[in-house]
Amino acid sequence: MDDPDAGAVARRALPLLDLTDLTETCTETKIDALCRDARAGGVAAICVWPHFVAQGARALEGSGIRVATVINFPAGGEDCARATDDTAEALRDGADEIDLVLPYRAILRGDAATARDMVEAVRDTCGAAVLKVILETGELADPDVIRRAGRLALEAGADFLKTSTGKSPVSATPEAAEAMLAEIRAGGREGGRAAGLKISGGLRSVADAGAYLALADRIMGPDWVSPKTFRLGASSLFGALIQARDS
Repeated sequence: MDDPDAGAVARRALPLLDLTDLTETCTETKIDALCRDARAGGVAAICVWPHFVAQGARALEGSGIRVATVINFPAGGEDCARATDDTAEALRDGADEIDLVLPYRAILRGDAATARDMVEAVRDTCGAAVLKVILETGELADPDVIRRAGRLALEAGADFLKTSTGKSPVSATPEAAEAMLAEIRAGGREGGRAAGLKISGGLRSVADAGAYLALADRIMGPDWVSPKTFRLGASSLFGALIQARDS
């Protein structure tokens, strides 16, 4: 018997999805297919390697679906000039959103300035584009460290905090998401930057999506979740969501 709640979760989750292909085997043909799926599913955005941004922007022109790309990915290095140059090129190619990997190793060794400088520099380069900062929470591990990294990113200009690259051994977890949501809520309450959350890495089922949606509802309130405040990054989830939506 079908789960009656799965359909409701799917209908809610699909407009929040960043449909993603960041595989090493991605091709132009796969990007075309990704864009067709994005249109069919009514998702929020696609997220692709920088060299596919222009193709994605052309394919999705007029659809309202945004084009995101990754910068400083996946290693989270500390070359600020490279990150800003890559961001500027992606924006020229048509990117609407930049998903920047925070230099998380700098955070772990207590060098907050290096991490802050990169986020601020990329923020300045982004202009009106949305900036999502990937904390790589599986590497930061400790919820207190995750909160500190999230606070730094928000203070430096992030529009979204994002859990993971999906390339580390530990990706998104409910514990990490809860810590990030708590920091987002605290920042808004204290007059700081209003921001959103993107869950990425490890999402495999409609139930996973439902659990993160329920967590956001509990911490931020039932009216907070929207494509402007909450995203799910998981192409592996797309087929299951479509099936649940249509069943």
